[in-house]
Amino acid sequence: MSSDVRTDSSRSLRAGFRQWRARRPFWGGLLLALAGAEILLTEKASLKVVMHIGMQGLAGYLLPTMMLLCGLLILFNPAQRLFYSLLGILLSLGTWLTSNLGGFFIGLLLGAVGSCLTFGWLPDQKPRRRLLRRGHA
Repeated sequence: MSSDVRTDSSRSLRAGFRQWRARRPFWGGLLLALAGAEILLTEKASLKVVMHIGMQGLAGYLLPTMMLLCGLLILFNPAQRLFYSLLGILLSLGTWLTSNLGGFFIGLLLGAVGSCLTFGWLPDQKPRRRLLRRGHA
């Protein structure tokens, strides 16, 4: 009996999370936040690995922190997603100069893809179904 309650509880939690996720550009915001975190972590790499190029110091930490913040704001305030996605792509491109070549390209690519996914997300769109099936083209 208690296992039935747990499965019902976990199903309702999963269903609630799916509904929450469907109302926002979840993957774009998550990728942008992960990009900011990855770039911040590469700032702490050893001196043998670090390849600081361009401005050092505050900008190297400020840009990825803002990327992380934009990613979280996309997740929790999707109404302003266009502004955050544009800011996110600019910040991602700025890390090329300030933060170890954009976190060794990984953070730069994650941030760019996340920003593009967020910019292209449309609210209130019906779930897509396969429009073209074999033989019905």
